[in-house]
Amino acid sequence: MAFGGFSKGGDSAPMAEINMVPLIDVMLVLLVIFIITAPLLTHAVKVELPKASSAPNVTRPENIQLAIDAGGQVYWNGQAIGRTEMAARMAASSKLDPAPEVHLRVDRRTPYENVAHVVSTAAGSGLTKIGFVTDPGETR
Repeated sequence: MAFGGFSKGGDSAPMAEINMVPLIDVMLVLLVIFIITAPLLTHAVKVELPKASSAPNVTRPENIQLAIDAGGQVYWNGQAIGRTEMAARMAASSKLDPAPEVHLRVDRRTPYENVAHVVSTAAGSGLTKIGFVTDPGETR
């Protein structure tokens, strides 16, 4: 630590400056080490892979179109259903492989309680992919 300067005065207050030179030296050494070791970390083996044409076998899940009107009535793919029938259909749909996605269309005047009930019923029965469908033309 430096407690003073080279001046001959009686002013011997400690220096309040940080000496940056050792920090810069350490950073430059680390930079050089990383520049040297970075090319050594890639262990790429040149291999020619065989060529084959095939289409991926993708099974897409069915979509469940749920709609809730302003009165709280739930529609399953356009058909009006009750809450108990909705829960039974969701439980049966969750057992399918792959599990279907739920696309939820909700009227803007629908109370949040109705939406929360449908979402919690779907999540409780095992349908975890739930999406809210909106109208992209409307901003408010």
